[in-house]
Amino acid sequence: MGPTPLYDALRAFSAQSPLRMHMPGHKGAAMPAPAFTPLAAIDFTELPPTGDLFSGDGPIKEAEDLWRDALHMGECLFLTGGSTQGMLTALTLTCRPGDAVLLDRGCHRSVYNALALLDLHPVFLPRPWLAEAGVTGPVSPQDVENLLNSHPEIKTVCITSPTYYGVLSDLPALANLIHHRGGKLVVDAAHGAHLPFLGYRGMEEVDVAVVSAHKTLPALGQTALLLSGKGSGFAHGDLRSAASLYGSSSPSYVLMASLDLARAWMEDEGKPAYEETARLTADLRRRFPALTEDMAPLDPTRFVLRTGDGFAVQEALEKLGVWPEMADAGHVVFIPTCADGPEEFARLSQAISRVNPPPPENNPFPPPPPLPRLVCSPRQARFAPWETVPFAAAQGRVSAGQIAPYPPGVPVVAPGEEIGKKHLAYLSQIGYNMGKEGCRVLCL
Repeated sequence: MGPTPLYDALRAFSAQSPLRMHMPGHKGAAMPAPAFTPLAAIDFTELPPTGDLFSGDGPIKEAEDLWRDALHMGECLFLTGGSTQGMLTALTLTCRPGDAVLLDRGCHRSVYNALALLDLHPVFLPRPWLAEAGVTGPVSPQDVENLLNSHPEIKTVCITSPTYYGVLSDLPALANLIHHRGGKLVVDAAHGAHLPFLGYRGMEEVDVAVVSAHKTLPALGQTALLLSGKGSGFAHGDLRSAASLYGSSSPSYVLMASLDLARAWMEDEGKPAYEETARLTADLRRRFPALTEDMAPLDPTRFVLRTGDGFAVQEALEKLGVWPEMADAGHVVFIPTCADGPEEFARLSQAISRVNPPPPENNPFPPPPPLPRLVCSPRQARFAPWETVPFAAAQGRVSAGQIAPYPPGVPVVAPGEEIGKKHLAYLSQIGYNMGKEGCRVLCL
């Protein structure tokens, strides 16, 4: 395995048996649960031998630079608050309070929170509906161009690629279009950390990208990367300054060491392991009804089973000890990774065969309803007085929060938008839980 500067520095310092008269409180000694004790030994705070995430030097920066080079990017910053921290940071880097932003409607809920925190004004970018597949397709460069023509004040475009269902957009084409107009492209690539190791290029063309290492790589939960493109103009100091607004001043060294180790492993054993994952996923797609690349450009390792009742299939699989990532009325989503080999794929295949999923319907999932009417800004909606009402009484009211089935966390109604009859009908149709918690609406 290749160099691991941060992990090596933590182990070397721990081996000196330093007298730890500093936090964290466990002092590297035995933990209440023995399984955690080895991790405690390398769990330090900001010291000269261990480095400081937000100072940009030492073994952390060395480890970040190795990631930067592995992904062909301009700069890389470790994140211990997941892609949520990354997307808040990305929009802080590319926008100023009060800016308008062209926003993929399929963005994660963290992006909608960024709208409120930064007082950004969204112009929503719809995605084409793929009727046979029952999911939204890739972002259309033509749609982006048309909306930028209509809103020349917009300088930042924010999209998701890949989506939860694995759909990929043409990042180089979008970046070229946006850069030609002097704008910035931000990409939530949370589910695509593994793609560069499978030979997928294009992320280096964007201005800011965020990937969740923990989603698809052998890295611990909450680990993610904030990346700037080589031509973006964003230096490492810019990334650190913005990310420090949203991240802990005491980030976990165990999590950061996990990132260091994951990259070293991926550059060696991980590439062939992921190539095998892609091959095994392709075999699953041939055996069962699934989203395939003749429907949309796809992550080669995302397996999306198409069925007539995704929720029932998910429940049946869980009874067999197989736990999918998510389900909706027409799909069950699985995330195979390099940690899954022939044995795991065989077990999954056998379980699906035992469940015998009902075949997909001709129209497996209704297209999203028309965008709601925007009544007030996301910031006004987020911080205004609100009350909770039953969904049956929510029609015509203005949403105080996101009404978003999670996962994948894509809002049907976003903060500040009016809840319409069609939106309530759609939520009911897709099986969204409209039960006890009710709906948060503004007191207007």
